[in-house]
Amino acid sequence: MLPDKPSPSMPQNPRQNHLLAALPDAEYSRVFPRFELVDFTLGQAVYESGRSFSNVFFPITAIVSLLYVLENGASAEISVVGNEGVVGIALFMGGESMPNRAIVQSAGMAYRLDGQALKQEFSRSGPFQRLLMRYTLALFSQMAQTVVCNRHHSVDQQLCRWLLLSHDRLAGDEINMTQELIADMLGVRREGVTEAAGKLQQAGLIRYSRGKITIVDRPGLEARVCECYEVVKKESRRLLPDVIAV
Repeated sequence: MLPDKPSPSMPQNPRQNHLLAALPDAEYSRVFPRFELVDFTLGQAVYESGRSFSNVFFPITAIVSLLYVLENGASAEISVVGNEGVVGIALFMGGESMPNRAIVQSAGMAYRLDGQALKQEFSRSGPFQRLLMRYTLALFSQMAQTVVCNRHHSVDQQLCRWLLLSHDRLAGDEINMTQELIADMLGVRREGVTEAAGKLQQAGLIRYSRGKITIVDRPGLEARVCECYEVVKKESRRLLPDVIAV
């Protein structure tokens, strides 16, 4: 399974992000004074395609979607980042921008770290660097699997995968998201999402009302989802055994 879900009653601290929680005390102590708590709102752009940015973000209760947007306005999600990861890998991978957008999928909190502070720590070639590099490999694996899933699996299966990935990163069972936004994430027509969500609701797996999806039967979703969800989890556990619980 993924790391334990954050509790809404917990006081915020950077180690609610599981990457930061896996850092040895010495490395964590060096960067701790540089963290700044920020509030992400639904639909907020963390960064835009092709534009330089100077901070990275470690979500604790927020979820951020990485999206590719075409010239005609069509979009599709390539990966999702929650309290297991970091947004802004370009800053430590040698670039200052990305060809995709980062949009807040679920409102919540994150910790911001100045890019210069991150680069200084990364250049030490210590535990922080190794952790970020392994996380980047896990993120790339998620991106690749998402492409395969969107090409070869049904909208029903894609929606199950998306719901499970989101549920893994939330404190509760409710996901605040309209069907139109989900369609944008999956890169499909809204009618397809409406039909797929209806099937899941009729099966008693979810409950949908006024932009809120409630996970009612998670084991049922896991039984219905394609293999892509487990492939991503397995690779994350392999690359980040100190972050992702088995």
